[in-house]
Amino acid sequence: MQRFKSAKLTTNAAMGARQVRECCQLDAESKGYLEHAMEQMNFSARAHDRILKVARTLADLAGKEKITGNEILEAIQFRSL
Repeated sequence: MQRFKSAKLTTNAAMGARQVRECCQLDAESKGYLEHAMEQMNFSARAHDRILKVARTLADLAGKEKITGNEILEAIQFRSL
């Protein structure tokens, strides 16, 4: 809720492309996992943003400020089901 006060959003799923770029910063390891999945599984750009939104939600539920590789891998797993 605090993250989206100025944007008038209430959920991670409602984030637009700009908010995804701002709120879903990744470290090098996480970027590598996501890039590998994008290449190997032929995910679309839309899937890329959805994976980031799910990973942001997973990090929020875990009480983490930043998205880690674990959240990215779990979000990719959900996407590939």
